[in-house]
Amino acid sequence: MCSGGSRPHRPQNDQLHASGVADRCVVDAAADYQMQEAPTSALRQSPQISSAARVAGSFRIRLAGVTGAALAALCAFATPAAAQDISNVRSVDIAVQGSIAQRCQLGTMPTADFGELGRGGRSAAAKVLLDCNVPFTMQIRAQNGALAHSEMPNGQGPYAGSIPYNLDVELPVRRPTTELISKVFEGRSLTGGQTISSAGGIAMDGLLLRLSLGSVTSQAGLLAGQYGEVIEITIAPN
Repeated sequence: MCSGGSRPHRPQNDQLHASGVADRCVVDAAADYQMQEAPTSALRQSPQISSAARVAGSFRIRLAGVTGAALAALCAFATPAAAQDISNVRSVDIAVQGSIAQRCQLGTMPTADFGELGRGGRSAAAKVLLDCNVPFTMQIRAQNGALAHSEMPNGQGPYAGSIPYNLDVELPVRRPTTELISKVFEGRSLTGGQTISSAGGIAMDGLLLRLSLGSVTSQAGLLAGQYGEVIEITIAPN
């Protein structure tokens, strides 16, 4: 802090540069000091003594020509212009955006095996995975419109070659509350295709299909052999 390697035996004058912080403005002020010791009470009472001076020793310090008005002028001059601009801002708009891809997934439908067809009134039900995050349309189309004989769907002689059926469709949708869309189709109406609309809803809870066999009108019954049907279900986002 002081020039010279040892403490002088007589008072001498030198320059001490002290730094102070006021209102975020740093000021360097020159002060004269004398090496004669000052009473501790004087150090506590004098507002002009800096903490840096107390660390170096007991000095008498006089600030050289820095007044309160000058200090305020320096701080005002040093204030960035951007601070005044920021104070005039009333609102800030932040644009945030994103997207979710359309998704429509239909699970695998199991094969319904009715076994021996000699008795009527049989039915089979299956729950199928269906997940669509957009409104959609379901199309249902059947190959035969009945459970038909693999070789002679029209029958032979007095024996019938097909069994009629009904297809029940239960489709839970959300828009946003949960609703149930339910329809029943005769098998023969499905050969030309039928549609079900989600009516603006989305599907997250799967799809329930129930196929119920009807009665054979022929008194002789069914022709021996294998019977089958293919029902195709297609989902398309609207």
